[in-house]
Amino acid sequence: MTKLMIYGATGYTGRMAAQHAKAAGTPIVLAGRSEATLAKLASELGMEYRAFGLDDATAIDTGLAGISVLLNCAGPFMRTADALMKASIRNGVHYLDTAAELDSYRLAEALDDEAKAAGVMLMPGGGGSVAMLGSLAGHGGGRVANPRKIRIVLHVAGGLSRGSAISATENLTAETLKRVHGALTPAEADTQTFDFGKGAVDCFRVTLPDLITIWRATGIPHIETFVHVTGDGFPQGDLSALPDGPSEKERLANRYQALVEVTDAQGQIVQSLLDTVNGYTFTAMAAAEAGRRILAGEARPGFQTPAGLFGNGFAQTIADTTIIDL
Repeated sequence: MTKLMIYGATGYTGRMAAQHAKAAGTPIVLAGRSEATLAKLASELGMEYRAFGLDDATAIDTGLAGISVLLNCAGPFMRTADALMKASIRNGVHYLDTAAELDSYRLAEALDDEAKAAGVMLMPGGGGSVAMLGSLAGHGGGRVANPRKIRIVLHVAGGLSRGSAISATENLTAETLKRVHGALTPAEADTQTFDFGKGAVDCFRVTLPDLITIWRATGIPHIETFVHVTGDGFPQGDLSALPDGPSEKERLANRYQALVEVTDAQGQIVQSLLDTVNGYTFTAMAAAEAGRRILAGEARPGFQTPAGLFGNGFAQTIADTTIIDL
């Protein structure tokens, strides 16, 4: 029987993804570094588990025996994606993760040919903002005949998980980029205003992996990415002392939104708005659903994006996600 392995299953997102995958009836193997915490979770969920680290290629290969799809939820991904993507290619296992770090996507680009030769799919961002924004960008781009530019902004609401805070801190030195004439280009770290429906708000330019994934899925040559943050702000002090992540009550109270602005060759601008559940809830649900669909045979070798593989409507299959045209 084919199985989905969730690596980093005892983490905040991994645990939620495992619960959603179980509810969908997906055959799962839990995995990670710590046998004690894995054994406890496996007992709670009634699942098989395998404990292995990522510093020994042989141990990883042994751990992947009998696995068809690997979902990596173990961030920061700059520490885990390289070993697990390469192991997936060696072992003929389709790979997806929940990364929001640009380096994971650059790695998938670099390994694209090798993955294709092995018949293996690499899908960083199988759940999370990449799945959200990819669907929204594809929808917006489809509203005009010749889309030339996309500006897309994610509204992040509520607190950060410990893993997200640590990952963000470790990637703060990343260069601010945009895509111009198809090429990633340095950009000024400026602030611009967008309106999510309740008046214009300040949004700051950031380097999101969607600069890579939207380009791959749509071919639109000019792409800019922004974020608007409300809630607790970025946590200070010892990040390792933070709780795992927002509680269910906090997630229910803080929905996410995203706005896309598409400009066509004649300068006409159209806008569309996505509204969905909290980002952590969406990420776990989307990753579990992507894993289920890939396990069922929806896969193409090489570097793929959620919207590119599953279609622009993928995000709208997750919880109560809607897209409206403004």
